[in-house]
Amino acid sequence: MSRIKNIGVLTSGGDAPGMNAAIRAVVRASLYHELKVTGILRGYDGLINADFIPMDGKSVANIIQRGGTILKTARCDAFRTKEGRAKAYDNLKQREIDALVVIGGDGTFTGANVFAQEYDFPIVGLPGTIDNDLMGTDLTIGYDTAINTVVNAVDRIRDTAESHDRLFIVEVMGRDSGLIALRSGIGVGAEAIMIPEAKTAISDLIKRIENGRKDKASKIIVVAEGDEAGGAYNVGKALEKKFPNYDIRISVLGHIQRGGKPTCMDRVLASRLGVAAVEGLLEGKAGVMVGQVNKEIIFTPFAGAIKHINAQQITPAWLKLAEILSM
Repeated sequence: MSRIKNIGVLTSGGDAPGMNAAIRAVVRASLYHELKVTGILRGYDGLINADFIPMDGKSVANIIQRGGTILKTARCDAFRTKEGRAKAYDNLKQREIDALVVIGGDGTFTGANVFAQEYDFPIVGLPGTIDNDLMGTDLTIGYDTAINTVVNAVDRIRDTAESHDRLFIVEVMGRDSGLIALRSGIGVGAEAIMIPEAKTAISDLIKRIENGRKDKASKIIVVAEGDEAGGAYNVGKALEKKFPNYDIRISVLGHIQRGGKPTCMDRVLASRLGVAAVEGLLEGKAGVMVGQVNKEIIFTPFAGAIKHINAQQITPAWLKLAEILSM
């Protein structure tokens, strides 16, 4: 029989649509299994400062459709120190919290992995990040909403581009990962997609524009913020020099990609993973991230889930697909 009686839940790092749905699932699954559940405000900062709140069914009513996170989130340098983690552990023991569910990305899981090893404390992670850059899951919570937000925004930009024969350079989030740019770029029919994983030189981009359809004056170029060219503004400056007659405009979508109501897919994914996290803890799983691969629930050790370059296999086939469709 599991010794777990009280589960703590927190969200950490960048917010992602669907985090509230995940919190709701963790709370309801805990109550279903007759466990107490404690909300921890502002991530690891709340662990260190004992910013805890008891949660029940009413706490998570009417939140599944809300973006952001009702538990708030913050980055916490103090948790990187042994002293900070020791204080967090003391606070958990004083509140009789037996296990943690942490919702976040690679930074969240890096901290959880260190803490779990230091104190032999049971922790299960939920992949909550719009970047989709974790191993051990086909999709992360928030990714589907983010790419659909980009698609909706660029569809509107395309209307203006075609009306004025303009070339728009649209920058999307993705400091280390180009998955948002790649999927959304294919989805909007972009004439070019620039991502960190595929080193596209400005000279190659210029050739693509020169060799593109001459009867199509409007163009959309989607650029991940972490592309080696330096983002949309640097790309724009280079193209303005080469194509002085083009009407070039730049649009940085920024944090609208993080906000908004989660899609049905993100709500269902978050709900399924949240329940699996609680049941995994009760089964004795610890130091792992719960994910969905080929529609099946799997658990991956934190060290194996944490972001790797090309984590989601941006293969040559994907890049070729983007190239073919951009002609």
